[in-house]
Amino acid sequence: MVHSWFSNSVRKPMQKNPIRPRPQASRQVAVRLFPIAAIALSFCMLAPAQAPTVAATNDLSAALPDAPAPHTSSPDDVTIRNTPRNLLRDQGAIWSGPAHIRTRDLKWLLPLAAAAGVAFATDQHTMTQVASHDNSFNQASINTSNVLMGGWIVVPIAVYGFGHAHQDEHARQAGILTGESMVDAIIVDEALKLVFLRERPNVDNARGHFFETGAATNSSFPSAHSIVAWSAASALAAEYPAPWTQFALYSAATGLSLTRVMGQEHFPSDVLVGGSLGWLIGHNVVKRHHHKSRK
Repeated sequence: MVHSWFSNSVRKPMQKNPIRPRPQASRQVAVRLFPIAAIALSFCMLAPAQAPTVAATNDLSAALPDAPAPHTSSPDDVTIRNTPRNLLRDQGAIWSGPAHIRTRDLKWLLPLAAAAGVAFATDQHTMTQVASHDNSFNQASINTSNVLMGGWIVVPIAVYGFGHAHQDEHARQAGILTGESMVDAIIVDEALKLVFLRERPNVDNARGHFFETGAATNSSFPSAHSIVAWSAASALAAEYPAPWTQFALYSAATGLSLTRVMGQEHFPSDVLVGGSLGWLIGHNVVKRHHHKSRK
């Protein structure tokens, strides 16, 4: 009787988990969701990379009870898990930045303010008398800027993927910080657009009026393409400071900004201010986060 009870108690759990076939998504849905899946995959790569380490640590702890405990990540570490918290901190630092301006900062703030003043004063003349009004040329410029923007969006995913595949922690962190800088830039851009409400160059003979409620959903200032591209270029240039790397990154960002003007999508002041803000955002994100994690 004991033998019968023991046999039944062993068999029953083995019958509760039948193998079920996996559902498969259709090819059409997979193709449509590929861009989202690519981004999501890049954010999920840390999990499988860490699982073997945890298992190995558990085995080692069982064999050696006096072995040191495994290292746990700090809130300041550059990881995907910490990115949402870091984004909130970034925004706090960005919007409080003007309160922390020092006298030494005037050496670049004053030339930038002067250049922006000249750009604002000449915006209408540039867009009506200098920039081309040929529709085919304008559309080609817009298409070029959109292609370049797509390339910038792929960059952090590619850098992070390379770092993960080759166990290169520097590249992996560079990819995370570049993506973080771009998200920060988008948030700042959308907030400023809603504040300044500037008309596009194709409205009212390119007068570029500010605070026009009609521009709420299509505000021109600053240029979103420029602020995002320059934030990515600045973050990567800080991570990879070789002269040829910086030349390539900043050339690509400059080309994107110019095509926004040539396409009659933005005024020169839009891309100048947008690019400057993007550079500051990317530079400060790397400065605040990356070097902490290397100490």
